[in-house]
Amino acid sequence: MNFEKVIKEIDENKGLSRRSALKMMALSPVAASVLAGSAAPTSLEASVSNATGKIVIVGGGPSALMVLARLQKGLANPDITIIAPNEKHIYQPGQVFVAAGEYELEDIIFDNTGYIGEGVTWIKDEVATFDPDNNKLSTKNGTLVEYDYLVVATGLQYHYEKITGLTKDMIGKNGISSVYLNDVAAGTAEGGRITFEWFNAIKEAAKTSKPRVLCTQPSTPIKCGGAPQKILYLSNDYLHRDNLSAEFTFATAGGKLFSLPEIEEALTKTQKRYGNITNKFGHDLIAIDVEKKIATFLHKYEEQGEYDKDLEEYEMIDKEEEVSIGYDFIHIVPPMAAVDAVVNSPLGWQKGSAQGWLEVDKETLQHRRYSNVFGIGDVCGIPIGKTGGSARHHAPIVVGNLIAVMEKKELVLKFDGYTVCPLKTAYGEIIMAEFNYDGLAPSFPLDPAQPRWIWWAFDLYMLKPMYRYLMLNGLM
Repeated sequence: MNFEKVIKEIDENKGLSRRSALKMMALSPVAASVLAGSAAPTSLEASVSNATGKIVIVGGGPSALMVLARLQKGLANPDITIIAPNEKHIYQPGQVFVAAGEYELEDIIFDNTGYIGEGVTWIKDEVATFDPDNNKLSTKNGTLVEYDYLVVATGLQYHYEKITGLTKDMIGKNGISSVYLNDVAAGTAEGGRITFEWFNAIKEAAKTSKPRVLCTQPSTPIKCGGAPQKILYLSNDYLHRDNLSAEFTFATAGGKLFSLPEIEEALTKTQKRYGNITNKFGHDLIAIDVEKKIATFLHKYEEQGEYDKDLEEYEMIDKEEEVSIGYDFIHIVPPMAAVDAVVNSPLGWQKGSAQGWLEVDKETLQHRRYSNVFGIGDVCGIPIGKTGGSARHHAPIVVGNLIAVMEKKELVLKFDGYTVCPLKTAYGEIIMAEFNYDGLAPSFPLDPAQPRWIWWAFDLYMLKPMYRYLMLNGLM
């Protein structure tokens, strides 16, 4: 089968209905694997290792569960303890679809217990402190746990409180939303529901006025770097479908829309198509006046100084100022960081731009100072990759290299930096930005900067069942 031809036919809707296309994709595991990424992660070898040792996995999200499933398959006699408080699992990529009204909240929350299963010691708690020098840790309830090997899959945490004037209980009131709002330990994810209500509140306001909508992105690394723009475009398109409009401002601490020029150009075209978006680059949200609806940003920029005759160029001077922007509706993406237990331990980077994030080698995902420790997922202090797609590619690398350490062999598996960002530029279209440490890394020979319906269909209809029944079970 010529998949390139089939995908183009589906995307262009020529001779194949969308209903038929979805049926074909659902029934074809080959097509699903192609659409999931031909840059597939390295598979575990068929042989099962007889290596032994006590392995502790910290975390209960997708990263932890993928490692757990693969270790259970890769070791003949696994001795695994998992430390995770959550009996419920949140399909976090689905929060944007809840915000867009495409999913209900119950569509993205399901039971976690089936993935942990029998034969695994499950401590339903969170880690308070790590002591890697003595191969042990302690939980918040005071349980001391020793290990031979450690996998850190704690994810990250949100710091809404670092925005002066904001508390989490303000989200959902006074025109404030945040799709990220959830509590993984409690198994709740209110951010998507709140943001869909926010979409509708903007729509009601747009019937009688032209409301000011402000979408922010902080200076810290964040989970799913494209999510702030997904909300920007989907909320805009939500109005356009009813011939309504608003004044949108995207205030980001970054200096551009996307790091890769091809995707940057495509997003610029998207914004021009909407015609009502103003970008404020170098703007980091630091405070909010909820009552007056004024957001304050730290604006960092460069100013041209004197001309240097020797270098034949102008000196560039770093400047900063506080800028206030009024709004009617604001979507806030909070500053993010590794969890405190990692930040306050020897496991985190001790200095540099990645300070506090887990210090692992960007290719082997082994800790740079503790050879029996590995990291996976959002907690890792590596250049790119705080997405579920990255974690899927981390998992076989972590497990294969961990088993190699257990067998006292050389580490040969290397993570290439693969990540994927399905940028939802409107209802029914996605730019599937796949890239790695070297640049664009599309899984299929189609222009990755072209918005396509096929990627929307894949993300909306196929990815969640693949996530639940294949990824979390270590089958892809």
